[in-house]
Amino acid sequence: MPAPLYTQTIIAFVWDFDRTLIPTNMQDPIFDAYDVDPGVFWSEVDGLVEYYERNGVIIQKDLAYLGHLLTYVREGEFDGLTNERLKKLGGELVPVPGMPDFMTAARDRVAEIPEFVAEGITVEHYVVSTGLRAMIEGSVFADKVDGIWANTFIEDAAPPGYLGKLQVPDADAPISQLGYTVDNTSKTRAVFEINKGINRNADIDVNAQMSEDQRRVPLKNMVYIADGPSDVPVFSILNKAGGRTLGVYTVEPSNNHSKVKSLQEQGRIQGMAEADYRPGKPAYLWLMDTLEQIGFEIVESRRQAFSTIRNPPGH
Repeated sequence: MPAPLYTQTIIAFVWDFDRTLIPTNMQDPIFDAYDVDPGVFWSEVDGLVEYYERNGVIIQKDLAYLGHLLTYVREGEFDGLTNERLKKLGGELVPVPGMPDFMTAARDRVAEIPEFVAEGITVEHYVVSTGLRAMIEGSVFADKVDGIWANTFIEDAAPPGYLGKLQVPDADAPISQLGYTVDNTSKTRAVFEINKGINRNADIDVNAQMSEDQRRVPLKNMVYIADGPSDVPVFSILNKAGGRTLGVYTVEPSNNHSKVKSLQEQGRIQGMAEADYRPGKPAYLWLMDTLEQIGFEIVESRRQAFSTIRNPPGH
């Protein structure tokens, strides 16, 4: 039997972003900066699948808005939009109540429980979003999370023959191509990358065959917090694997309570609360209780593991 790679004492909180960590869509500061009506943009996005289908072109619905955003850049509506500007606009994002303080509080909580300290239990936070990585990196969450999975853009694309040329990047080039993409179903890939520790060891492939005891963060040690139907694939995986799932909703500036309630009625989430993580609020209580529950399960499993080790007979 191979030696275990990890102690599996990490509890991972995996967060969606829009209407989970912020009350709105993260793209709103872009629309404000360029005086573009977001209602018009999103209406156009909603019609893209049918528009292209009429021309015999199939596009991916989840990622359609990214291509349309690049069209706005090319047509001058988002003139000069760079990754650096996206990052600065991310600094304008206002978090939901209690954030990002809750992320620090969760880490502090495990450090206050002697049994957790003795077993080396720690907390990690990850963002998995179909939004824009540059904006998340510019937000107040950047130095609070241990990893980000989100969409990226290329500014100065590699031209034909670039391998034989000295690259001189154009510092003022606007975003022009998609780099890394995250859609509804590939969110599950991110979860398995956290599970297998690929974010800490690039030599491990996401499709590598690994036994459960060789994985860095067992799925049962994960908590997924998100707001909508796009998160159903991850909800499903964690529910089946013993992980925890919390559906959160906002009431201002828009109310998505009914959508999250539908997820609860369908049995797709284990808990439901408003996206307000201040002490004493339902989301705070649910998550802290869940944190402690997982922590004590880790303590017990490690005690059981040590109890199976037999000492040699005495004299």
